[in-house]
Amino acid sequence: MKFHIAINLERMDADTDIKAVRDHTLEMVQMADRAGFEIAWAAEHHALEMTIAPNPFQIMTWWADHTQNIRLGCGVANASYWHPINIAGEAAMLDLLSGGRLEMGLGSGAYQREFDRMKPGLQQPDSWRYMQEMLPLVRKLWKGDVEHDGDYWQFPKATSVPKPLQDEVPMWVAARSPITFDYAVANDCNIMCWPLTMPMSEAEKYRSQLDEAIAKAGGWNGTFALMRHTAVYDNEADRNAAIMSIRNVLGKFGNLMMKKGDVVNGFPESVPLEELEGNVRVEPKMLEENLMFGDPDTVISKLKQYQDLGVDAFIYYASMGMDMDVQKRSLQLFIDQVMPEFK
Repeated sequence: MKFHIAINLERMDADTDIKAVRDHTLEMVQMADRAGFEIAWAAEHHALEMTIAPNPFQIMTWWADHTQNIRLGCGVANASYWHPINIAGEAAMLDLLSGGRLEMGLGSGAYQREFDRMKPGLQQPDSWRYMQEMLPLVRKLWKGDVEHDGDYWQFPKATSVPKPLQDEVPMWVAARSPITFDYAVANDCNIMCWPLTMPMSEAEKYRSQLDEAIAKAGGWNGTFALMRHTAVYDNEADRNAAIMSIRNVLGKFGNLMMKKGDVVNGFPESVPLEELEGNVRVEPKMLEENLMFGDPDTVISKLKQYQDLGVDAFIYYASMGMDMDVQKRSLQLFIDQVMPEFK
């Protein structure tokens, strides 16, 4: 099993020093680079302090300049917010500046609040159509001149400038629904999944959907990656800090997913925990069981379950509002005591 890290520039309140957040994020990626993590993932979100990522390619270029080997993952760009020529050029420039380390991810977005501001009139459940038009078009633009007359974009002959260094840039799709699994497999894309706070059965459902898509397509040589919030601890104080932090994040995440509460100057108000529902569940015992939480032996055991399920890469999701020192202790425990079991 390979390991990736996903981390955001993250402020939970206005008292947090943005420069400290900047430095911490880079230090975590550098720790992962030295430890042999395969990919560092940067997201795209807008007008939200808890995920400061207006341009993932800018973040990845910064990381590239301060790391040696780790690949840089766009996890993921929202296709509907971009023009194909623009995103093809931005991504190819990152590949050039990083020495050919780009992993390109496209998705359909998460929060209707963002669509209401970035793409007014588009409903999140319909945004997958933009992704499916854009992905093959970006590949064509990387190869040479293309004319396009599609449903969402039209332009005369143009190409990506620059071109990627890699002959074939690995492409990723964020998937949770059967239609997206089918599309990703049929188009030779790698797949990343996020079961949120749901139990192991949710990961098993994704694996089943992937297997069905592979059967339809007659085969697939991609990577199946699964992401979980992760906290490794060896004392009660860090355990309590992790559970308290994730519950706080979920209260704000619930605001964005359920469109309850306001966002003031970029900070989402917390939804009362008793009002959270669906994929956003916050019971401490359930969180510790379902997420990649626990002492090193517990985390090893959980990862082996994913390995047995056929997960090729585990994405260590580091961002969940924890104190920066606690985040570093967790990652160091993962590096020192968990990763060696999978080499």
